[in-house]
Amino acid sequence: MSEIRNELKYLPSHEWARLEEDGTITVGISDHAQDALGDVVYVETPEVGSTLAAGDEAGVVESVKAASDIYSPVSGEVVAVNETLEDAPETVNASPYDDGWFYRVKPADAGELDNMLDADAYRAESEG
Repeated sequence: MSEIRNELKYLPSHEWARLEEDGTITVGISDHAQDALGDVVYVETPEVGSTLAAGDEAGVVESVKAASDIYSPVSGEVVAVNETLEDAPETVNASPYDDGWFYRVKPADAGELDNMLDADAYRAESEG
């Protein structure tokens, strides 16, 4: 069974979001998503300084099985990307919630997190 962390918020499309102490929001894909994808071989992240709206396509994750779009859970400005993934995309498989994060956003409205699924709702949906 996939790990689902209670402190995170989730999208039905398997992205997760974590509000950081500095007010930014870190985004990645869930353990369920990386497991379903299989071995991740490439990750495309948004450019630092770009502005995303909630629901926008923010990047792509490719595995040996498939390519999937990554959607932004919140609106805001991209303030950091995980450069480790450029040379080591398999980090997403090994550590989807910690070292395998994709990017960080300075949110236009952190309240958008309230529109996302909590862990229990995501668990019900992903294991449906």
